[in-house]
Amino acid sequence: MLRAIVFDFDGIIVDAEPVHLKAFQAVLGRNGISLSEEEYYDRYLALDDRTLFSNILRDRNVSFDDSAIEELMQKKSEGYEKLIQEEIKIFPGVIDFVNSAHKKYLLGIGSGALRHEIEYILDYVGIKERFIVIVSAEDVQKCKPDPEVFLKALLNINKKLPRGSKPVDSSECLVIEDSFAGIRAAKSAGMRTLAITNSYDRCKLSEADLVAGTLLQIEIQDIENLFKIP
Repeated sequence: MLRAIVFDFDGIIVDAEPVHLKAFQAVLGRNGISLSEEEYYDRYLALDDRTLFSNILRDRNVSFDDSAIEELMQKKSEGYEKLIQEEIKIFPGVIDFVNSAHKKYLLGIGSGALRHEIEYILDYVGIKERFIVIVSAEDVQKCKPDPEVFLKALLNINKKLPRGSKPVDSSECLVIEDSFAGIRAAKSAGMRTLAITNSYDRCKLSEADLVAGTLLQIEIQDIENLFKIP
């Protein structure tokens, strides 16, 4: 039985991946490092900022320390905030779907984005209060495809339940994702998955239990039916 839904953020709620890419490219470019769109989506999209910068510098054989990564992260965050405020693009169907799902299920966010980025946009579009937990990059040690972010979201959801309530099991959770790393993380956490093709083609998201082009194509009954399958 479905009891909780955990949403990824970038690529599911807000069309922010192109903005993140521009911010990464600007910061890296000032340091003489290029990052193509193809490489970003193929290798780095599901990573949090710290891991992305560490991995790309390592891939380029550039030496670095923690202070260098912190400086890159700060500059990237500043650039992202300026870019995203110019035009926030919420994906079609998101607000209606969230408002509908909130009436029946516990909702959470499990994302590699920074908390202030998530809260700013959720506040802006008026749906922040629909989510009882937000797990962000600051809350986990390992990024997707490790399941930590989704397991922590479930742990925090259970902490919010009234005393004496039956804990939500991972088998009673749906994760909504846009990346193959996110799908694998959710599967490793024992959760069922809905993939939305906002960032990748359907063929790259085939491990998901259900795949759709947008949330406009999904009714609550569609995801409830997933939990009737043994």
